[in-house]
Amino acid sequence: MAPDRARGIRLMCCAMALLGTAMPGETPAARVDPAIMEQQRAMGVAQKQARAAERRAMQLERQARAMRRAADRSRAEQAAAAAAIQGAEARIAAAQARILIIDRLRARQRARLAERQGPIVRLTAALQTMARRPAALALVQPGSIDDMIHVRSLLGTALPEIRRRTAGLRAEVDRADALRRQADVAVAALRHEQDQLHIEQRALARLEADQRRQSQGLVDDAMTQQDRMIAMGEKARDIASLIEQLDEQSDIRVRLASLDGPRLRPALPGHASLPAPSAAVAMLQGVTKPPRYRLPVLGRIVSGMGEVSDSGVRARGITLATARNAQVVAPAAGRVSYAGPFRSYGGIVIVDHEDGWSTLVTGLGRLHVRTGAELIEGSPIGTAGGGSPRVTVELRHRGVPVDLLPIVSGQ
Repeated sequence: MAPDRARGIRLMCCAMALLGTAMPGETPAARVDPAIMEQQRAMGVAQKQARAAERRAMQLERQARAMRRAADRSRAEQAAAAAAIQGAEARIAAAQARILIIDRLRARQRARLAERQGPIVRLTAALQTMARRPAALALVQPGSIDDMIHVRSLLGTALPEIRRRTAGLRAEVDRADALRRQADVAVAALRHEQDQLHIEQRALARLEADQRRQSQGLVDDAMTQQDRMIAMGEKARDIASLIEQLDEQSDIRVRLASLDGPRLRPALPGHASLPAPSAAVAMLQGVTKPPRYRLPVLGRIVSGMGEVSDSGVRARGITLATARNAQVVAPAAGRVSYAGPFRSYGGIVIVDHEDGWSTLVTGLGRLHVRTGAELIEGSPIGTAGGGSPRVTVELRHRGVPVDLLPIVSGQ
């Protein structure tokens, strides 16, 4: 037997043996891909956040149409625009997670296709090796006819398996085409959501510009307050002392606002009624309920309250990793007591709520509010800054940090 012909027969026999071995299907352990499960979870969370943001935007739009005062209507319209932006951000996050899932599935499918192609490729190579010698030589070369009969017997036995494997390969190729089409659709959806985000951002910018034009007469007073707050920030040793000073000013405002006005002389001496307790006194008599609260930005929580950082600092709030330029909103209604840069915290916003509650938001790259501005829940206050944005939010009650996660989760 010629060496090349013998090698061809050996190759074909090996290929036949491989074809005869059943290919193991995907086991449950192989199907459970941690990377895919994580992206599926992220996609589900993003889709839920998108639906919630869309509901908030529609509700705020209805409130804006029902409001009579121009200032209230403007605040509601800006909050609705910010909610629409957050909805677009959540849909982008969902689209990105979907693309990652499809990419992972395509990689696994390509590996599976290559594995199933191997025996067919080796069989084809063996047949090509055997076909190199002319068939007429089989009549003059000793043993060639027996070899050919043996090969035909092998082919007859393996032909049904070859057909089955070929059909399986065609199915794998069809699945690959389907995944490619899904990837194209996901990329198109991502681009659409990115375009929609730019539209919503421009709409918010127009609303803010309109609001500035309408309140042009108050600009001088706002600038004076802003300058005073910035000067206070420069004098403060750290952010804790800044918040303490602002809390003192807030307490003074509450006490002044709650002072009783002039009281009429009673008709009978000694029969004057006692004045009702002021709001400030009521506030000091016990811990009040926190305001209705929500997280100010969409993102992934990377550190919680009480966790100790690498530098040994214990967190007084939670930190979220967000998308670049993510929209940040007021977590609750209140008044801006400070808005501006501070030390290494980047842009910060401190919001006074009712009854001694206040919120500190740090890590902002661009601010949308000034000191003294009145906010409703969801009012835009800025965007996340930095190459890897981290936004920290702290809720305090009379200067004491409070764990906000149970409040956000409704517990």
